[in-house]
Amino acid sequence: MSAALLRPETLVVRDRGGGIRTRPMVTAKVGSRQMLNGVTVIDPGCAVPLHIHNCEESVLVLSGTGRAHIDGDEHDVRPRDLTWIPAGVPHFFRNVSDRDPLEIFWTYASIDATRTIVATGVTTRIDEEHGER
Repeated sequence: MSAALLRPETLVVRDRGGGIRTRPMVTAKVGSRQMLNGVTVIDPGCAVPLHIHNCEESVLVLSGTGRAHIDGDEHDVRPRDLTWIPAGVPHFFRNVSDRDPLEIFWTYASIDATRTIVATGVTTRIDEEHGER
């Protein structure tokens, strides 16, 4: 296994619908065996649906302003704010701006990370929803 230098502009962006676009970065395709990470852009006024994961997740706000809903509590977030969310804790991020995108960098503590949408109960593997598997 060799190390990798990733240049975001060369990586595929996946449109997840609803004003959400994700660029997977560290995945099994580059050799990772234990973690996943990437960048998601949330358009003004848009939000990721309320969901849970089967592993820990950390999210770093890169740019923009938003609101993090974590386990029923709301937190305003801005660049350089960082969250740590344990497995099974319901959460989502919303862009509160009416003109600027919210850009977040996320890391999952498992290569087998899943997302379960609370409203539907539908579970998908993170790497499958981004076409990385």
